[in-house]
Amino acid sequence: MATPRPLLSSDINRRLNEALPHWRHQDGALRRDYRTSGWRATLLAANAIAHLAELAWHHPELELGYDHIGIRLSTHSAGGVTDLDLALAEEIERWLGWRPGPDSALSGTPAEHAYLIDDAG
Repeated sequence: MATPRPLLSSDINRRLNEALPHWRHQDGALRRDYRTSGWRATLLAANAIAHLAELAWHHPELELGYDHIGIRLSTHSAGGVTDLDLALAEEIERWLGWRPGPDSALSGTPAEHAYLIDDAG
């Protein structure tokens, strides 16, 4: 497989605005921070991210704290952000943001047990 090429900042920012509004381009990487309800929630989110990354064979840097998780994505072999990073960011966002729909047989996590804190910005 050929080494992917880094994307231009303008292309990265356009794609973030279109599909990943909670992500930012900072210091040569894609960044996203989640607030959680505590340590258990942080570990649940980290494990979900690790599972997706392993399946994609593209591994982010994770920063874990008691009530937060930070994700940093870049393609080291390319020296910057590539399509690989954006694709994994989209999967992370999709999976961590998934909730059962109104017609689902699944009820969803009760509000008093929610572990990812919805961040509108």
